[in-house]
Amino acid sequence: MDAQHRILAVGVTLISRVLILRDRLFRRIAPPQSIETPISVFRHSIPSGRNLIDAVFVTPNEKDVRANLLLCHGIGETVEHWFVVQQLLATCGVASMVFNYSGFGRGTGLFNARQAEQDAIAAFHCLRELAAPLPISILGLSLGSGIATAILPQVPANRLVLCAAFTSLRKGAMSIALPKSLRFVVPDIWDSENALLTCAIPVLIVHGDRDRLFPVRMAEALKAACASPSELVIIPGLAHNQPFYRPQISYWSLIAAHLL
Repeated sequence: MDAQHRILAVGVTLISRVLILRDRLFRRIAPPQSIETPISVFRHSIPSGRNLIDAVFVTPNEKDVRANLLLCHGIGETVEHWFVVQQLLATCGVASMVFNYSGFGRGTGLFNARQAEQDAIAAFHCLRELAAPLPISILGLSLGSGIATAILPQVPANRLVLCAAFTSLRKGAMSIALPKSLRFVVPDIWDSENALLTCAIPVLIVHGDRDRLFPVRMAEALKAACASPSELVIIPGLAHNQPFYRPQISYWSLIAAHLL
């Protein structure tokens, strides 16, 4: 692993620990909701190279499943952050799996960029076994948007959804806080803008106009890069983390409608 990837691995690990601890202390993880739709919840430990990653699969009754979705979460989250989202998706007929990258939550091993991609691929194949014969779409939020786009050449995904996404990891880091003079410390990976030039599946891009980490112009650039059928939805008043901090059925039903 070269110096850039080591810096990224250490940086993501430290930032994620701080953000996850903050959310627990301030109780920002949304509690489970009471919903009418009967659901089933399964926890899986998935082999990924030498590691085991933690994943949660939530599905409505088998006869009610209309689509399947793999969720690639962001830097400051674990599967616990996403349970209410999975509940809401289930009410829309979407079975979903969210997984922790190596080194996150109950997962073993350590985070690094290549391992995170391998984790996502392993989770995709696990979900494929659980979800057959329906196809699987992939959703990436924030950091997960880069990972979701990067694995497209290696998995038979049906659709791609990018939420609160950056154009590339390097540009995303500079958008948040990294001085331009230090951009060389960030590896030139997870370039979603470039990857979408050859993407063959439909793409939905959803972005909040109050996202203070990645500006709307990044979402617009991603839309412009799409070679396949695509749609950009800008949500008024929506901040970066709101889709999972305060999950709303209006947001997630919009996404579910594009998967059916």
